[in-house]
Amino acid sequence: MVPTIDVHLTADELADALRTDVQSGLSAPPGERSLPPKWFYDERGSTLFDQITSLPEYYPTRRERAILTAHATTIMTSGKGGPTTLVELGSGTSDKTRLLLDAGVSAGRLDEFVPFDVDQATLRSAADALSSQYPGLRIHAVVGDFERHIETLTTMGRPGERLIAFLGSTIGNLDPPTRQKFLSSVAAALVPGDELLLGTDLVKDPRRLVAAYDDAAGVTAEFNRNVLAVINRELSADFDPTAFDHVAAWDADNEWIEMRLRARGEQAVTVSEFAMKVSFGDGEELRTEISAKFRRSNVEDELSAAGFELQRWWTDPDGDFGLSLSRRQ
Repeated sequence: MVPTIDVHLTADELADALRTDVQSGLSAPPGERSLPPKWFYDERGSTLFDQITSLPEYYPTRRERAILTAHATTIMTSGKGGPTTLVELGSGTSDKTRLLLDAGVSAGRLDEFVPFDVDQATLRSAADALSSQYPGLRIHAVVGDFERHIETLTTMGRPGERLIAFLGSTIGNLDPPTRQKFLSSVAAALVPGDELLLGTDLVKDPRRLVAAYDDAAGVTAEFNRNVLAVINRELSADFDPTAFDHVAAWDADNEWIEMRLRARGEQAVTVSEFAMKVSFGDGEELRTEISAKFRRSNVEDELSAAGFELQRWWTDPDGDFGLSLSRRQ
């Protein structure tokens, strides 16, 4: 079947969102400046992240894949026999999701896959590849921001027979209030019987967590600095990415990793797109990401508060990563 693609986020809207986020984030007082992690992922950033997932220090991708390999059939035959529509938020190339697609197609019930992402070029390429790999499956791609366009899910598939997958512990990039708002918006787009498959990285030895975000090869450092290259290119800024050091630190109070960029010496930056001048003092930091780590109890509590009931909980043998299947109540 020829894939269909709905575009709810145009290139101009994406550019406006970048301008808004950068202007807001850099206008904050020194020490409180931040940028959302979604701007890491231009073509180079996506390539660097793919490299990160294969690094020895970075365990989450391998652990989640192991869980999916072990339990994909159970996931895709749950409820009334399994979903007829699978939606993946933040789908990218849908690499791991093929484990679910294989299980769903084999079960004979899945008939539609909805990859949902902000990157139209990646989605089109992935949709074409998936159509070739799964010729009997309808591929209905959606270009959108899952924090803004989640209501489009209301028109997807048959109500009560949908599974929403949000993998990779991407939900950890959201702070608790934003996370709760997001989960509630997903629940509002669903009806009782629909299900949510959620990947969550779990709390563990902080030394392992820091190592996962500060690898010996320096790939994560390049990935972190790449956000400055994005701003330079898209907003005509003059950041010197080499003048900022990568920092990964464990915040024990919030139980999350913070990635930051620390100025090496005083920096004066101009963002020509909106004639903005920003000064960084020596050692001043710009936060680029949080990656929250979870415990089963708080995952269950947050799902419940949004209107989901936990049905199944799986971890890898080492207990590093959690995958939960919950049902809309």
